[in-house]
Amino acid sequence: MSYLVLARKYRPRSFDALVGQEHVVQALANALTQGRLHHAYLFTGTRGVGKTTVSRILAKSLNCTGADGQGGITASPCGVCNACRDIDAGRFVDYIELDAASNRTVEEITPLLDQAVYKPVVGRFKVYLIDEVHMLSNTAFNAMLKTLEEPPEYLKFVLATTDPQKVPATVLSRCLQFNLRPMGARTVQEHLAHVLAAEGISAEAGALRLLARAARGSMRDALSVTDQAIAFGGGELVESAVRDMLGAVDRSHAIRLIEALAACDGRALLAEADALRVLGLSAAGTLEEMADLLQQMAVAQAVPDALDTSEPDALAASRLAPCLAADVIQLLYSMALHGRGELSLAPDEHSGLVMVLLRMLAFCPPGSQTTRELALPREKPAAAVAAPNRVSALEVPVQRLAVTGAPAAVARPPTVAVRVAERTPPPWVDADLGDEGVVEALECATSVSDAAQGPVRDVASGVEAPASPAVIPTALGDRWADVVDAMVRVGSITAMVRELAQQSQCLSMDEDTSRAVWVLQVDRETLRARAQCDKLEAALRQHLGTDLRLDVRAGTVVDTPALRNTAERERRQRQAEKIIHDDAAVRSLMDQYPGARIVPGSVKYQ
Repeated sequence: MSYLVLARKYRPRSFDALVGQEHVVQALANALTQGRLHHAYLFTGTRGVGKTTVSRILAKSLNCTGADGQGGITASPCGVCNACRDIDAGRFVDYIELDAASNRTVEEITPLLDQAVYKPVVGRFKVYLIDEVHMLSNTAFNAMLKTLEEPPEYLKFVLATTDPQKVPATVLSRCLQFNLRPMGARTVQEHLAHVLAAEGISAEAGALRLLARAARGSMRDALSVTDQAIAFGGGELVESAVRDMLGAVDRSHAIRLIEALAACDGRALLAEADALRVLGLSAAGTLEEMADLLQQMAVAQAVPDALDTSEPDALAASRLAPCLAADVIQLLYSMALHGRGELSLAPDEHSGLVMVLLRMLAFCPPGSQTTRELALPREKPAAAVAAPNRVSALEVPVQRLAVTGAPAAVARPPTVAVRVAERTPPPWVDADLGDEGVVEALECATSVSDAAQGPVRDVASGVEAPASPAVIPTALGDRWADVVDAMVRVGSITAMVRELAQQSQCLSMDEDTSRAVWVLQVDRETLRARAQCDKLEAALRQHLGTDLRLDVRAGTVVDTPALRNTAERERRQRQAEKIIHDDAAVRSLMDQYPGARIVPGSVKYQ
């Protein structure tokens, strides 16, 4: 007896056995049960998702007579009557399959339409399946329009295509269209496990994951490549053997590449690329693995609970997620996707991969793996916090209070205002909280530590929020910040010149000579352009009324007007959150409805 491949042996013979197309099964089953039968159906979707299979099951449902020969139209064909067995065997005279890819002309479609006037020979309905219907010529489509619109009551059209955009709108409007979706990798993996268990073949979970990913959403492709893997592995599926057969890149290579990027280690990055070349692994597969790992890292940062920690890949993503900033992960992911498209343009695949990795390294900032923290100077609280008056939280202007867990009957609860959106101070900035209030606000807003840096914890929600860059105040920083603020207020510096001033740290102000020399330090190269430095120098001369020369140097900054503004905005935000968190009305509402909480991010100052 000849061997029957898995894709044919395990082709679903009923709607209950169909995998991954529940939306189509539900619609067709309900239509069959209620007798609301359309005269033409169009099934669309990529290869191997079940278009022909659904057509055959539909034909059996329409013509099934039941095991006792007395059955009618049903959503659960018996599979044992003559009609069901003949349709499965491909010999039912009233079920006709036409391949439009090889029968696309009007001369070849006309005989089929001519037979439509004759009633079924043995079945209840005559069913025409036209596969790859988009391949028909325009004249063939036009020839079938009238019959397709008003067929005899015993005739049903079933059209299948992988490219519905090429089907004329006049045909689409006459059909009930169902889009069969690509199978999810988890769905394919579970079905493969079921098939292999029925075959009595042992398989490792890692091997099934590789086969499911290689299928690209096609169940037929998954079963076909599983057949190949069974032959390759001698009757068993081992992850290492399946990986060798597919030429798939091991996830450990992607992990080492991401680690090298996070450490800005170009030597380790190129060494790993050379190792991939020696092993003969695909550059496209490497970038695909990196993109998949970066996507999981982004999920781990945004929604940690969304990752399945039982998966080894998810554990690696959770471990690597803190090593890169969120914006860097997004940038590297985009480079990995676009890099795959550029490989065909490179002199060879390996050099193309190396250039993509070097591009990632060039855009991966040093120290991006560290999380920075807001640090206000403890020794100068008066400079960091304007001494506000103590006010009740009820006096704070509010917009909305986002509390979850409370019943819908609370129509208009007290409301709370909003995150930092502008540079303008909030209305209550001049209120007096007293000395205790200043210290309390500082403790709430900042977490100053010389030993470690980390994210700032949201006092209202209990979740960690991104922290601002650290500010290390200097003696010259106060004067420089005052000068920059004054020039900004009067409008003497704008655009890039204003940005240069705000992003600069003042290192010295030598005013003992006839011509004063001010030394500034900027870390961004684009801001150190000669034209912008000259404009800032001219603005300083006019503002101060003295002859002054400006010396702009490159270097890391720790005390700039921009950093001070950012720290101040964060302080005000934390203060606003604490005011709302301690408000008596808010606390009473949360106590009244157990489980209610302030939604993180909903408290913002104006």
